[in-house]
Amino acid sequence: MKFRHSGAIMGATLLGLMVPFAPAAAQDASAEARVRKLEAEVRALQRRVFPGGDGRFFEPQIDNSAPVNTVSQQPATSTTAVTDILARLDAMEDSLQRLTGQVEQNSNAVARLTTRLTALDGGDTSRVGAANAAGTTPSPENLAPEQSGEGGAAARSQAVEIATPKPPAAPGPSAARIAAVQAITKPQTDDAADDEYSYGFRLWEAKFYPEAQQQLALFVDKYPNHWRATYGRNLLGRAYLDAGNARDAAPWFLRNYQADRNAARAADSLLYLAEAMIALKDTDRACIALAEFGETYPALAAGRLQDQYEANRRKVKCN
Repeated sequence: MKFRHSGAIMGATLLGLMVPFAPAAAQDASAEARVRKLEAEVRALQRRVFPGGDGRFFEPQIDNSAPVNTVSQQPATSTTAVTDILARLDAMEDSLQRLTGQVEQNSNAVARLTTRLTALDGGDTSRVGAANAAGTTPSPENLAPEQSGEGGAAARSQAVEIATPKPPAAPGPSAARIAAVQAITKPQTDDAADDEYSYGFRLWEAKFYPEAQQQLALFVDKYPNHWRATYGRNLLGRAYLDAGNARDAAPWFLRNYQADRNAARAADSLLYLAEAMIALKDTDRACIALAEFGETYPALAAGRLQDQYEANRRKVKCN
């Protein structure tokens, strides 16, 4: 490296201090001045590579233009002074090597990240330039794998962040809807559980499906063993299904059917489960649910639920 070659030349030059024809004290003073100048240049390079450095990392910059006081007394031996100077030169050369290596790592990391961003943007580097101009810094989660490990901190300080646009916030209910929901009264009887279910039923009947889902979920969670629980789970599934959300409706229908197959709304839930599977275009599960309904509840298939059963069978082709 250029710096080590220069150090070697400087070291060879300084070894001449040991020649007995020149006064040892004067030679040491001259070498000391040159070393101080070189140290100042190293500190200047450090501040250029790491702008903003403070006293915690760098010694205060001093004025090396002031005359260096010559040693008034000749040291006991010039070998000690030369050895000390050579050690300081080696330390400065090592520092220069580290700084140069750090600059190369930073440059490579930024180049790799720029290439990745260019590929992600379809070759459009305008966003990269804009981000660099703004001085943005990515979070550790958004960094490329090449930036982890040694040199990662310095690379992160120069990397750019890919901004992900946030989806717009969902609008809240209108004042008219809030007033309409508040107009639906909650029953006040001696059976608090039945009051909770009835209030959810009234919300569903008025087609306030999100509000009905919230109310009925509260009821089935708070009163799982109430005689109305089978009605609540079935109606909660219907509140999702009627809102066009068959995927969230299906688990409630299945849960209600499996909880007690002899319950008042177990058969209804099995039939609605088939309806949810039809909406999800899952013909196999729809046919399984319809077949089980016909086998388990033949009386209802020919009675109260016949029309719904036959309508669902016409929607799918089962083997």
